[in-house]
Amino acid sequence: MLDACAELLDEIGYEALSTTRIAERAGVAIGSVYQFFPDKRAITQELTRRNVEEFVRRVDRKFLEEDHRGWWEAVDAIIDEYVDMHRTVAGFKSLHFGDVVDLNLLDSDSDNNTVIAGRLRGLFLKEFGLADSPELDLAVLVAVEAGDAVLKLAFRRDPDGEPEIVEAAKHLIRGFLSRQLRSWSPHD
Repeated sequence: MLDACAELLDEIGYEALSTTRIAERAGVAIGSVYQFFPDKRAITQELTRRNVEEFVRRVDRKFLEEDHRGWWEAVDAIIDEYVDMHRTVAGFKSLHFGDVVDLNLLDSDSDNNTVIAGRLRGLFLKEFGLADSPELDLAVLVAVEAGDAVLKLAFRRDPDGEPEIVEAAKHLIRGFLSRQLRSWSPHD
């Protein structure tokens, strides 16, 4: 049902989505949909959770499989993963991290980007030994918000993500974090 929802989101969008269409696409009775989900919002919320978990899994895997000289290369790897999911994972380009459906989808007390920032902050702490601080929290949150906005622009202008804007997002985030986290700045 989640896969059917993802496909339909990409084809017809959230507004035209319905539980009936999801059931038809999934090849199940409408009652089966309602057994697990009360409405289309609940299905898209679960799809968003799945997408976020997949994003975090992919980023974790990148950190395990690839050596990054520093946090600045990790930033590029994270952006590359986001762009790849946008291009290849059904429903991701329609939902991103749930902002279309619910800004507090992932946590009732924090907006979705704050949750994503917290997870990425944890990766930076673990992988690069950055000192935990309120400054780091703020820097990662602002970087996530800025990156999210610029990457959305890249995909609004080109369904595959305008390469120049994706690259600009990387430069923007690295530059911002370099200024905020002076002691961890890359040495180009």
